[in-house]
Amino acid sequence: MKKRILFIFNMHAGKARIKGKLSDILNIFTEKGYEVTAYPTQFAGEAIEKIEKMESVYDYAVCSGGDGTLDEVVTGMMRREKEKRIPIGYIPAGSTNDFAKSLGIPQNMEEAARRVMEGKPFLCDIGSFNEDYFVYIAAFGIFTDVSYQTDQQMKNVLGHMAYILEGMKRLTSITSYELKIRSGDREIEGDFLFGMVTNSRSVGGFKSIIGQSIVLDDGVFEATFIKRPKNILELNEILGALLLAEIDERYMYCFKTDRLEIEARQEIPWTLDGEFGGEHRRVMVRNCQRALEFMV
Repeated sequence: MKKRILFIFNMHAGKARIKGKLSDILNIFTEKGYEVTAYPTQFAGEAIEKIEKMESVYDYAVCSGGDGTLDEVVTGMMRREKEKRIPIGYIPAGSTNDFAKSLGIPQNMEEAARRVMEGKPFLCDIGSFNEDYFVYIAAFGIFTDVSYQTDQQMKNVLGHMAYILEGMKRLTSITSYELKIRSGDREIEGDFLFGMVTNSRSVGGFKSIIGQSIVLDDGVFEATFIKRPKNILELNEILGALLLAEIDERYMYCFKTDRLEIEARQEIPWTLDGEFGGEHRRVMVRNCQRALEFMV
């Protein structure tokens, strides 16, 4: 029997790059003897349902799009029974593609397709976020809503600059949140303008912002929380540290953890892998070590 691939793709991700590459990608798969079922997503969240209810006849689930498309495929796969999960291939086509960069997946789409066919399996950690999942980042606060509130056409034309321009609009009205953070024996309370839990060597397209020793299957996340500045001088010092990828312990908490609980006085909007992750007062984040297999 022929091996089978379910290929899910977002036709509009990035600059709609896949439109000119689709036939080449399908040819790469079929040359290797695979029967391919190609499915272009029609709306946000569709890939979750498609993967979760996928028949157990496929050998690989391959997706192409941005980090949001990958997040949907991972979420659907994590909702399946463990024995029914299959390896995931990723062909990046979005604006940022942080996770692909972390795994060393080529940005060239044809090369990424060949990597799916010829690469090696890698068991990667996945994040559990209350009843949801994330691939590489769960975050709240300043800048975190930029990616899903920035117009897609603006993203396509300006790339990273679109995020920066959108974020700059918000610096004059910074919102912060009073939190209680628990992780193992560590307990932190304070007023925070930003927080993220990551499993990535690149965040927002910038490398090294969360440190150098990042391992994607070690069972722990990198957690970063930034306190609210008291004045414009402190804000400038925080932004300067972020630009230089430095930790300023006067304003930042940075640590590794396999789970943490966050409690807020009010509901906080979160982003999961660049997409809106709902508003929550209480959040439980847990590392699911080596939960899914990726072809890299």
